[in-house]
Amino acid sequence: MDTPAPLPLSLPAIAWAACALGAVFGFAGQRSNFCTMGAVADIVIMDDWTRMRMWSLALAVAIAGTAGLQVTGVVDVHDSIYAGQRLPWLSHLVGGFLFGIGMTLASGCGAKTLLRLGSGNLKSLVVFAFLGLSAYMTLRGVFAAWRTAWLDPVALQFDTHQDLPSLLAARFGLDNRSAWLACSTVAAGSLGLFALSERAMWRLSPLSGSLAIGVTIVAGWYLSGHLAYLPEDPETLQPAFLATNSGRLESLSFVAPYAYSLDLLMLWTDTSRIVTLGIALTTGVILGALLAALSTSSFRIESFRDAPDLARHLTGAILMGIGGVTALGCTIGQGLSGLSTLSLGSLITTVAIIAGATLSLQIQLRSS
Repeated sequence: MDTPAPLPLSLPAIAWAACALGAVFGFAGQRSNFCTMGAVADIVIMDDWTRMRMWSLALAVAIAGTAGLQVTGVVDVHDSIYAGQRLPWLSHLVGGFLFGIGMTLASGCGAKTLLRLGSGNLKSLVVFAFLGLSAYMTLRGVFAAWRTAWLDPVALQFDTHQDLPSLLAARFGLDNRSAWLACSTVAAGSLGLFALSERAMWRLSPLSGSLAIGVTIVAGWYLSGHLAYLPEDPETLQPAFLATNSGRLESLSFVAPYAYSLDLLMLWTDTSRIVTLGIALTTGVILGALLAALSTSSFRIESFRDAPDLARHLTGAILMGIGGVTALGCTIGQGLSGLSTLSLGSLITTVAIIAGATLSLQIQLRSS
């Protein structure tokens, strides 16, 4: 007699678990000063690679953990938006580049905005609102029409999934499990060695912060792909990922959830709306950062210096909203969650984000 599949968590339990997971990310990020934009800025301005090593260690942990979930069959990353057979490479390039520029103008990416908001930064509240608005416009509004007409149709179609293990398995006739083990070992091992080769990385704050953030990515996949997974929806008779806005496997990402958070707040009395995984994660990051700021007496109310400062942040927020949705993710959504699936599209997006941020920083330095 077959053992029945375990039932997923209830929707409220999924939301609370996601909020707790976001709080871990927020607390670790605020205490360790984890920031992808800051990592790029440190390299461009001071030739300091410490925060880039932190990002590399977090990614190494995310890749290793995600590979473990994949090869043991706990989740299937091909159910996410990152590893499909269609590669909209132009959307990844343009969206990533715009996001990279935007995050330098807005003093940080979507995740850093939440961390700063939890620490009392009112500028981040404005960035949150305008990033969410522009993201919604890119999902379903006027920017969506441009995106779907000009960018999304330009794509490559593969015979297999676009993650590197699947591509290599198809090319060399390997089985998928061996390909995953080989690719994840090389990727995670190389990133881990790079990260830990610097003495500064062996201090408690960067080491523990990077490890915790990497673990949250893996935990996000486990939550949405196992604890919130329904093998057969009684209405559609199809597999379902409960409490995800995309209806697919998700982990941490902080662009589209801004839009869905604003949507929920504006339509709160609509009983068909629920607190999804992305919304709960976003809320949790703010709460975790607030707890970290209060525990270290670093909570400070901060506002804009002048009108040009406001204009820069508004422009950056709008560019991040457009770019993040177009590229299917941000520095966390593509740079950690996406790359943990070893997706080719995530690699393209991450390179484009770094390129956009680097160019923007260099221009700002020369004009200052």
